Amino acid sequence: MAADDTAETILRLAADPDSSFALIARGGDGPATHVEVLTGDTVDVDLLAEIPLTDAAGTAREVLALVPYQQVRERGFEAEPEDTPLRCLVVDEHTRVPVGDVLAALPSATVPLTDAGFDVADEDYASIVRRVISDEIGRGEGANFVIRRDYVAQIDADERTAMLTWFRALLEHERGAYWTFAIAAGDRILVGASPEAHVVADSLGDGSSTVTMNPISGTFRHPDGGATIETLSAFLTDAKETEELFMVVDEELKMMSAVCSDGGRITGPHLKEMSRLTHTEYMLRGTSRMDPRGILRETMFAPTVTGSPMQNACTVIRRHETTPRGYYSGVAALFTPDGSGGHGLDAPILIRTAHLDRGRLRVPVGATLVRHSDPYGEVSETHGKAAGVLGAIGAVPRATRVADPDQPVTGPAPTPKRLGDDPHIAGLLASRNARLAPFWLEEQSDDDGPFSGRSAIVVDAEDRFTTMLTHQLGHLGLDARIVHWSQVTDAEIDAAELLVAGPGPGDPRDEANPRIARMRDVVARRIDAGKPLVSVCLSHQVLADLLGIDLAPLAQPHQGVQKTVDVFGERASIGFYNTFTARVEPGTARIGAVEIAADPATGDVYALRGPKLAGVQGHLESILSRDGMTTLRRLVTHALA
Repeated sequence: MAADDTAETILRLAADPDSSFALIARGGDGPATHVEVLTGDTVDVDLLAEIPLTDAAGTAREVLALVPYQQVRERGFEAEPEDTPLRCLVVDEHTRVPVGDVLAALPSATVPLTDAGFDVADEDYASIVRRVISDEIGRGEGANFVIRRDYVAQIDADERTAMLTWFRALLEHERGAYWTFAIAAGDRILVGASPEAHVVADSLGDGSSTVTMNPISGTFRHPDGGATIETLSAFLTDAKETEELFMVVDEELKMMSAVCSDGGRITGPHLKEMSRLTHTEYMLRGTSRMDPRGILRETMFAPTVTGSPMQNACTVIRRHETTPRGYYSGVAALFTPDGSGGHGLDAPILIRTAHLDRGRLRVPVGATLVRHSDPYGEVSETHGKAAGVLGAIGAVPRATRVADPDQPVTGPAPTPKRLGDDPHIAGLLASRNARLAPFWLEEQSDDDGPFSGRSAIVVDAEDRFTTMLTHQLGHLGLDARIVHWSQVTDAEIDAAELLVAGPGPGDPRDEANPRIARMRDVVARRIDAGKPLVSVCLSHQVLADLLGIDLAPLAQPHQGVQKTVDVFGERASIGFYNTFTARVEPGTARIGAVEIAADPATGDVYALRGPKLAGVQGHLESILSRDGMTTLRRLVTHALA
């Protein structure tokens, strides 16, 4: 498409309120060189499985789907009902145009904003943070939660003209974005620069795909004058920021283990350097034979914009957010035919995005709240994230740079040096992996495990750590399958060669909770039958309670904490995600026939084992469990002995 044709086509599309089109600049290691122009008609569907990847004749076609947050209800998760549709742009033309030609075609006049500010005041947001820490994390409902608020303003301009103006500004002033995009799909208008690919499925042409997920977490807000080695080093050594990233990697590995036969392998960490913010990230890769719509469904949505465990995070979001999310934290999913009847998938998260609707601008942003979040620090983080978009589009002053006192500052700012290339910064990043489980960092062996030919049932108590746990059991040779707590039958419980009672959120003493009550039934039934049982985290607490060991809340939740503990004579580095604990008198090593591995000072029980049973408080499947596989093998060996 020639430059003149570009200008004519884009401006004609923008002038037609009934037209639907998308402009996409896909980044990577450097700035995008081309803008993809997609045009077509839109259709709304109810379910991801209904995204129309073929026409009436069965011919594969390209589709760009805007997937709203409320789509999580497909998986039985909670979301505020709203009128935001699952809207599909069925592409009839897809062209690539040099960025320079597109910039020359787009408007550049400033779009004025009025009545601008956050819909939730700073003090009110800080109060929400406190409540989430005390009432949710402090009661064992999860490890972290993302609560959003919206920067809103009125615009005095045509919405599609504003969209094109801001798309141009993002191309010129933002850096490090995965997708920079402008989408007009009927009455839904979005423009943004998303740093994060939620899920990508590169078709291999044989019905399988290489699946990639890109968890990004930890936010460094650049000081005036830009980031430096010193200021970035302080961020990279901050425990809260480090643990925040590890927790979201764990959560996305749960998803990878659900869709990939090989569970997913971690590479990184890396820096995602943008104009006002720098983030830390990992890449997760695996192989899947699932339909790309199924991959998208099983990975709804990123823990970086929801929390963990995922199902309970959705419940917490509904309790604490004041309005529906719309497309925020959903994805823009581009399904592209692979030439063999299948499709590839490229789905960035809809964050750092401006939403335009009837003369109103909305920029939703959220902060990840963890056990030691500072309320005002999280307020500041939302300001920084909003400023990343607002500064790029010129709605607030753009990021400043330090000038050479002997040289005037003229023209556009040069591309800053990548701080991630500095040896000191690279060393700080690489040092993080020394804490992590080799199982998820290295190629996983295909050798038969020690329990080859044996089977297990894993009871899911609403924490998808069970997918990672099941994958690890498979590497030990067990033919393991997951059954939800509400669906597992007494016959299945009795017949299981090995039963693994899984982790989950909540207070293990709350017998009024149907999930807790059923997990107590499951564990008690195996104890009474004297059949092999391994219990993890919540189920370990249930097991301890049924064995007569006291339960108590921790003074400080261990959500995403790595501890080196003694497990029956062997030191093990294990990741913990618990708010409650079983507790004995310090020094207690045995209660009847049950051995106890507990903290010598507090009596907090880390593991227990007795005839045909074993329990562990930590998550042996977590990336934080460097000795997870070894310890899991020991406990399974004991239970099956």
